[in-house]
Amino acid sequence: MTRIKPGAVRVQLPGGKEELIFVAGGLLEVQPGLVTVLADTAIRGADLDQAKAMDAKQRAEDAITSRASELDYARAQGELAEAVAQLAAIDRLRKRGH
Repeated sequence: MTRIKPGAVRVQLPGGKEELIFVAGGLLEVQPGLVTVLADTAIRGADLDQAKAMDAKQRAEDAITSRASELDYARAQGELAEAVAQLAAIDRLRKRGH
């Protein structure tokens, strides 16, 4: 069992189809023949919005720059990591032709 870092998960569907899902937060458990993902956030790749992710990235960067408090700074770092991971997932989808 491990914590989930923000990023894309490739899901193998019946019939050989694959789907990319962005996940953030939560836990991942690996057992023989079974992987369980319990994510705080899960967004189908086709539903990712580049404009929203760019906006979230900019807001997080602004919050990091202002650094009002340590708690705000830590939260902004997490939000920045999630936004960057979403943008990477979007880029990965585009390269795959989805």
